[in-house]
Amino acid sequence: VHCHSAATDASGIVKSVMDVLHERFTHEDLPAKLRIALACCLNMCAVHCSDIAILGVHRRLPKINHETLRKTCEIPTLIASCPTGAIRPATVADKPSVEIVEEGC
Repeated sequence: VHCHSAATDASGIVKSVMDVLHERFTHEDLPAKLRIALACCLNMCAVHCSDIAILGVHRRLPKINHETLRKTCEIPTLIASCPTGAIRPATVADKPSVEIVEEGC
């Protein structure tokens, strides 16, 4: 599943967690079923329904690469996915892009 507002890449975090917990899951020695989920952004995509939820959060203002943005991202979806409206449409070098309002991020 592709997250349009990802704050992190899930693969490294999931591998680290599973490296530590793999034996617990394969031997089923926990007292009950356990759900662990990771969301790459604060939209959460239902991870709050899990027993343990890991959330990706921006700690610094995201940097925009205006050259690759249009090729890797659907700009209207990206703008709509920001819950605070901090991601806004912009034009850079006569091409559509976005800007991030730091106070709203």
